Parts: sequence; structure tokens; C-alpha cells
Amino acid sequence: TFVRNDYLSLDMPLNTDVFRVPLGYNAPQQVHITQGDHEGKGVIISWITPDEAGSSTVNYWAEGTEFKLQAHGDLGQTYNSNTTLTHYELSPAKGQTMLYVGDLSYANDYPFHDNTRWDTWGRFIERVAAYQPWIWTAGNHEIDFAPELGETKPFKPYTSRYHVPYKASDSTSPLWYSIKRASAYIIVMSSYSAYGKYTPQYKWLEKELPKVDRTETPWLIVLIHCPIYSSYVNHYMEGETVRVIYEKWFVEYKVDVVFSGHVHAYERSERVSNIAYNIVNGMCRPINDQSAPVYITIGDGGNLEGLATAMTEPQPSYSAYREASFGHGILDIKNRTHAYFSWNRNQDGYAMESDSIWLHNRYWSHPAEEFLVTHSVEYVIEYN
Repeated sequence: TFVRNDYLSLDMPLNTDVFRVPLGYNAPQQVHITQGDHEGKGVIISWITPDEAGSSTVNYWAEGTEFKLQAHGDLGQTYNSNTTLTHYELSPAKGQTMLYVGDLSYANDYPFHDNTRWDTWGRFIERVAAYQPWIWTAGNHEIDFAPELGETKPFKPYTSRYHVPYKASDSTSPLWYSIKRASAYIIVMSSYSAYGKYTPQYKWLEKELPKVDRTETPWLIVLIHCPIYSSYVNHYMEGETVRVIYEKWFVEYKVDVVFSGHVHAYERSERVSNIAYNIVNGMCRPINDQSAPVYITIGDGGNLEGLATAMTEPQPSYSAYREASFGHGILDIKNRTHAYFSWNRNQDGYAMESDSIWLHNRYWSHPAEEFLVTHSVEYVIEYN
């Protein structure tokens, strides 16, 4: 357990350089159309910018090829948020896809849910989002339900700005869907949509999990905003109802990793499950379960609400490592059987790992041991 000083986290002013509209540039073969008046009666002029020589190389993923995923959430647009993005940009272990676990702009923390802050956040992340795909998860700050302001459609600013290919996975909502990236099958769930038995989200996931072909996509990853296992005081047990409903499926289908945000800190769990409980056997605590995923809370992007520093004590046995610091994580998939996850805190050097773990694929291997490197100390946990 480690706690950083809980220093104030302030949003950057609107005139900060990172929010400026980029300098204009006419892309090759870009079509431009201008019209003389609003009634459509004026002359229409169009032109196409000339082509430019460029690379025609297309990169494809192949089995056994390394692929890196970055993970973080709850970013916001503070000076700490800027440090997090800079830290990631300058790290040698840069990811090829972003797994974003919810809470984007924090515009709803402003009077009238100021949508200017949605615009500035989009410009803020453009320096990374323009060069790699981001896989979006909705958090509580995306709900934006404000009937007192005439806003009665939940998630309206989020779904209007950030489109996801949900229909490709037969989902009926952009708030839950699946997507493939290289060797990873990524399932996005919604903590703030109905998820009980027989709801659309439940029925979709019930059909989706059996579709996963672990030969084609060996790694199965779940993104959901609210943590299922967390030992922080903030939002403690908020994910319990999700756990009760879905944990047995995560174990049955051998999910490798579950990433969450919501708690503004970092935590990594052991491989545990709590599915043996019934009303008479008294088994109501998590136990070691090598078919269970590792649960990683990574809501430490740097938003204006600051760090979550209060933790339950003593540290529960299911919690392998926890630290109240801002930072980001990298999941480096080496091949179909092994992946390396590392977490970097902002206060360290750009390449400094504060916590890390070698992950053995749940479907393709079932080792007696997992080798951990935690807080610069290497040790082995043996499971009988």
C-alpha cells in the first residue's frame, strides 16, 4: 500500500496551449465546398487539394506478434491530466490502442454542464487519439442527465461525440459492445445502464461470450467503469451487484483481465473469485481462483476531483498492490500465452514501472505459478 500526498488538482484554463485549435492544414485529396448564402441560391465552389507522396505500407497483426494496449481512465483536463498524457507520450512502452475506462471531460462538474469543456477535452487528447484508436467506456460523468436544464436524454454529449461500432457486435446500445484488436477480444460493459437478468445488456453478453474464439483472439479483456474488486473507501462495494451477476461468467469463460476506473487511484487484485457462496455454506469471502481474471483499477488519470487516498485497513488479501497516485498502465501482449502489464506513476521517470505482473493466458495456460514483479521486488506466489 502506498499513498501520495493529496495535492489539489485544478483544470487548466481555457486559453492553455493544449486546448488551442490546431493550425490549419489541407490534407491530400481533401474535398472543400463553400456556398455563397444560407438559402442555397448562391454559387457553389469546390476544389480538391493536390495529392502528396506518402507511405503505402499497411501493417497487419499476425499470430505471435507483440501488441501493446494502454489503459487509463478518469482523465479530465487538469495539469495532472496533462502530465499523464505527456508521461505516456514520452514512454518507450507506448501502446498501439487505448483502453479508456470512462469519465472523460468532467464537463458536468461545471455550471450548466458546460459543453465547452467537452470541446476542449477533445482537443486535449487529440495529440494521442489522432494516432491510435481509443476504445471507449462510459462512466458516471458521461450520464449528463439534467432535467432541470432540459437535458432528459442520458449520455447525450458522450454518444454525440464519441461513436463506437456497437452494431457490429449485435449490441442495441453504444454503451455495451465488443471489438477485436490484434490478439485481444475486448468487451465493453456499462455500469450505468440496466444490467440485471433479462435486461438488454445481460442478454447481449450472454450471447456474446460464447462467440469468443480464443484461437483467433487468445486474450479476453473486459472494460467496465465501476470496479468489481476495490479496497478503497471511495465507491466501496459499488460494483458488488455487477459482481454477483457476472463474476461466474468471467470465471467460466476465463476472462484474463478486467479494467475499471471510477476510483481515482491504482489497484491490482490477485486472481480471486467469490462465486462459491450460498445462503448456508458461509463462504462469503474471495478465494484464490486461477480461472478468474486479474482486476485492475486504473481511474488515476488526473481529473479535478483529485486522488482517492482513503483505503480500507488492513489491506485485504485479494488486493495485491494499491497506490493513490496518478499514472497509466500498459498491457504488452507478447504472444497467445503471456502478457506483461506495467503501471507507471506520474512522479517517476518516464520509463519507471511502479507495479508490474506477468500474466498467463487463462485459456491457453494454467500454471501453478505466476511470477510477479511488484514495487521493484520480485517474488513468486504458488497456488496448490
